[in-house]
Amino acid sequence: MCIDNDIYKEIRPYNDNEVKGAIKRLIDDRDFINAILKYRFPHASGMFGWLLIPLIKRFLVKKWSNVASVKDVQDYVAKYMRATIAHSCDGVTTTGLNKLDPNKAYLFVSNHRDIAMDPAMVNWCLFNENFNTVRIAIGDNLLKKPCATELMRLNKSFIVKRSSKGPRELMKSLGLLSSYISHSLMTGNNIWIAQKEGRAKDGNDKTDPAILKMFFMEGRKQKLPFAEFMSGLNIVPVSISYENDPCDLAKAQELYQKETTGTYEKSEFEDIESIVQGIVGQKRRIHISFGDVITDAPETPDELAAIIDKQITENYHLFPSNYIAAEIESDQVTAEEEQLFAQKLADQPQGVQAILRRMYALPAQKKQTVAE
Repeated sequence: MCIDNDIYKEIRPYNDNEVKGAIKRLIDDRDFINAILKYRFPHASGMFGWLLIPLIKRFLVKKWSNVASVKDVQDYVAKYMRATIAHSCDGVTTTGLNKLDPNKAYLFVSNHRDIAMDPAMVNWCLFNENFNTVRIAIGDNLLKKPCATELMRLNKSFIVKRSSKGPRELMKSLGLLSSYISHSLMTGNNIWIAQKEGRAKDGNDKTDPAILKMFFMEGRKQKLPFAEFMSGLNIVPVSISYENDPCDLAKAQELYQKETTGTYEKSEFEDIESIVQGIVGQKRRIHISFGDVITDAPETPDELAAIIDKQITENYHLFPSNYIAAEIESDQVTAEEEQLFAQKLADQPQGVQAILRRMYALPAQKKQTVAE
């Protein structure tokens, strides 16, 4: 990429020559160090926490001294992911990668249940099968602090500017985003993006045609038909299934509050807390299913959204919790699994219980409908 004419500089991930500088800024960032203090040393982060700050900084300088490129960062993240998976889940399985070519670039359009773990799990599967890892689309609503921006851009994330004000500014930012996605694919870089803005907190995975219209902005600029341009993007629907969602109760309580009061206001650090809980919380088993490349796209965004939805629904891997919530008979369901699911609902208001059940039931109900 030509640095002198770097039109994507404000939204793209960091290049190799920017990694060292970003790491130095992170180590010097007080909010970043305080976050480490809070989550790694909660009992020592109070009145005398400042005593640990120089030690943490020296530790990070030494630990990251050999991280000098994007690949180095990816290798480091892979080590962290290995430890995270070992402590927070009972195993990861995947299907569909054998249909893809490691030498091609794909636009992975995924269902979205967890802020950090969804793209991380897709990357984990790709990394282990010697595919290039993805560039990750992330909303600027999650980048309220400079240290969050540094971390995300170090980890191959590019910024979706959801906070753009005014129609003209919004169209300009969406046009740049569309151009960047096309440019990435043309230069051999995989992309991960959620099928809609925000997580499917109710368990209903559904593609927003607006996302597909954004992809096509670059095609319209090139005066290409929708079907032709979209067929060339190598779109692959991805279904991510968690046996247990560590954030399920928080999601259900939010939806219940919206149902009963009409509003819900996030706390200042709620997104960060969701990210942490999603990473460290118990997920039991995880399955990632890579669908078929869409090489013959239809004429409209709505029709393409329906094709993506069908693949995501059909490829979604169901666990006992899904069958139990949907009251569908399955050999997977045991008395122990029934008890575990009952414990999840215990001590919650009826309204929250109903939402939790619906959250786990929907994938099974939708899959059953598609199969009929």
